[in-house]
Amino acid sequence: MWSSVTIFLSICVSIVISDDYKKPGTFAVPLSQDNFAEETANFHYMVLYYSTECEVSQKFLPKYERLAEQFNNENGLKFGTVDCITHNDLCAANGAKALEIILYKKEEGKAKFRGVRNVDGVTKFLVKHLGEVILNNVVDIPEKLEAINELTDETFVDHVGLGQHFVKFYAPWCGHCQRLAPTWDELASALEYDETVSISKIDCTLYRPICLQYEVKGYPTLLWIVDGKRMEKYSGQRSLDDLKEYVEKTAGILVKRSVEPEIQSQIKVEEAVLQLTTQSFDHAVEKGVTFVKFFAPWCGHCKRMAKTWDELAAKFIGTGGVKIAKVDCTLAESKELCTDQDVNGFPTLYIYKNGEKISEYGGNRSLEDLFEFVNRHISSSRDEL
Repeated sequence: MWSSVTIFLSICVSIVISDDYKKPGTFAVPLSQDNFAEETANFHYMVLYYSTECEVSQKFLPKYERLAEQFNNENGLKFGTVDCITHNDLCAANGAKALEIILYKKEEGKAKFRGVRNVDGVTKFLVKHLGEVILNNVVDIPEKLEAINELTDETFVDHVGLGQHFVKFYAPWCGHCQRLAPTWDELASALEYDETVSISKIDCTLYRPICLQYEVKGYPTLLWIVDGKRMEKYSGQRSLDDLKEYVEKTAGILVKRSVEPEIQSQIKVEEAVLQLTTQSFDHAVEKGVTFVKFFAPWCGHCKRMAKTWDELAAKFIGTGGVKIAKVDCTLAESKELCTDQDVNGFPTLYIYKNGEKISEYGGNRSLEDLFEFVNRHISSSRDEL
């Protein structure tokens, strides 16, 4: 009996695609009425149903091709695609809609995918349902595959866009967050095989715009999100039993609840800039590209570029792996950091990539020039999963 794993994308997001992956079929097998039954009878098959008329489908295909490249294994596992415009009858026969992914497990049952659509998420899912043996010759199996979904600015919108989600918004330095961490991991493990809800977390020191969009004002904030919309904030006890009871109760009564008013979609421009100190700096710059302004409030040049810096940050809202930040070097908690980073005047603009200082910006401070400078440093990683 076949099994199906379903993924929906409900919100169009911007994904820059490589020229090498503009059409399906490079690594994923194009399926039709002619070959579908034979292919899925002989292999475990991950099948993406998509629409050539859907912009989100077109943007997701390159990522799916990358996954197919890494996981395809003719000895037991294959990836395929079905164009629901050309092969509408096949999609209808399988009860599939555009942008659903279905795992057909050869001679076995069904399972739904609720994880993050990246290498770690797919690895965790396939290990859970097919075991490590089938993947041994394809990818390196991580020593530990966490049940919890660690979200980023690249995966958040996709992940919470459809279905029920219990999300922890946190900061690593927060004592309450640290005490809750093992319980939250236990909750995720306890509900790992529950297909009605996913348990996730997102670091607000790294992805502040998302946290602002969901009106997170303190840590930890635990939100129940359905189809991308904030339903309610959990304010009960944080024991494992209390959290499990809340999930079970809320998942069952959501159909009777009304959605809270729409979250403000437009983030205030000045709130898009990360404000860093010695305590938060290393963690903030350790992943992706981070452009940091070291400044002093009394500095005339700093004052004149303040608005431009805010506008620069706003232009990168929603761009995965990019952060615009600032450090006030007059603050006691930042003076040591500014010394360590060789800040000798204001403003000093450094760009970091994966924790390493790449270069100092010394060009024109117009919005256009600053934007172009950041884009040059992120262009090499735009098409990464």
